[in-house]
Amino acid sequence: MTKKLTILDIAKMAGVGKSTVSRVLTNDPKVKPETRLKVEQIIKESGFTPSKSAQSMRGGSQKVIGIITSRLDSPSENKAISGILEIIYQQGYDAVIMESQFDTQKTNEHLEVLRKRSVDGVILFGFTDCDMAEIERWSERMVVIAMDTDKVSSINYDNYGVIRQALYYLSELDLKNIAYIGVDPSDKTTGKLRLDAYLQWCEEHCIIANFATGQLDHQSAYILVDSVLDNDVEAIVCASDTLALGVAKRLQELQREDIQITGVGGNELLSFLFPNIISINPGYQLAGESAAKLLLQQLEGNVEITHLTQSLSV
Repeated sequence: MTKKLTILDIAKMAGVGKSTVSRVLTNDPKVKPETRLKVEQIIKESGFTPSKSAQSMRGGSQKVIGIITSRLDSPSENKAISGILEIIYQQGYDAVIMESQFDTQKTNEHLEVLRKRSVDGVILFGFTDCDMAEIERWSERMVVIAMDTDKVSSINYDNYGVIRQALYYLSELDLKNIAYIGVDPSDKTTGKLRLDAYLQWCEEHCIIANFATGQLDHQSAYILVDSVLDNDVEAIVCASDTLALGVAKRLQELQREDIQITGVGGNELLSFLFPNIISINPGYQLAGESAAKLLLQQLEGNVEITHLTQSLSV
């Protein structure tokens, strides 16, 4: 096993004193900018993690978890964050919440800020274009939600299962002409995996696929409705509750109350506005709780890197 680097090791590599490295870690303004830059670069390249005693010098809480969400307005991620906070607060941790906006560079910048703040660990909501090399630097101090990784623990949703469950439900209602509105397949999870589940169902049941994909927002779904709608369509399966909201709005305008809609997410607002929509719950809050528990276990050295698929919530 590789020997864990110490502040003294970093000091030798940077050609400075141990106290200088400590001042860099605690953001002491007296450190010369060129010296700070040199030390921070060596810390970044070496993957150095400050000890608990070093962390205690930074001021404020000694126990902090960074949470990087894709979108602050995402109902699904907010449910997961609620689960995360419930667990980490119980264990005396504070949280720093940041938004990636599905931007790789912004995500890396957030991770660098969290590294400089010497947070204990990070929970990241992953997306297709994540910089895996940057993520893997966190090793056992990170858990990624919504995508699988090789060298960092991850908790993914059953993207295939949520669509299959919706289709099974519709088949029990004896509905056969089922369209699908989803997310562009360039998104490997909500996009490709959920679309694949629909396409395979169509193949198994000798049904001609009728689908359209776009962005993960209600306006995109609203526009896509007309491209799949005809007199024979009996139901529309949506890849998320956000999409289902846009579909419901368009069908309401067209006075097509005969079409059954399904979504994914268990969104209470959607159910309130459109009680007839069936929403499959992937277990977002449970995934957040599981991610938090897994990260805390890793920080305590009680579990190795693990990959889980969140079961559907009843």
